[in-house]
Amino acid sequence: MAIPEYARTNFQTLLRAAREDNLALMECTEVSSGETRYVLCAVGRDGDAYVMTPFGHLAPGNPYEAYIPPA
Repeated sequence: MAIPEYARTNFQTLLRAAREDNLALMECTEVSSGETRYVLCAVGRDGDAYVMTPFGHLAPGNPYEAYIPPA
């Protein structure tokens, strides 16, 4: 299965943010469940304001038990 273009673009943005030291880990509340999630974000600027772009949350527990790699 091919990785979709939006995922490739987001990954490149994430890599650029990492190279430029513009990543943050934020504690957020998931809308659907109300649970606390720790979200990896790229940090940008809009004038004097910071803009946080969420990319995904860190997997709770053992991530090896949560995901199946491609065969």
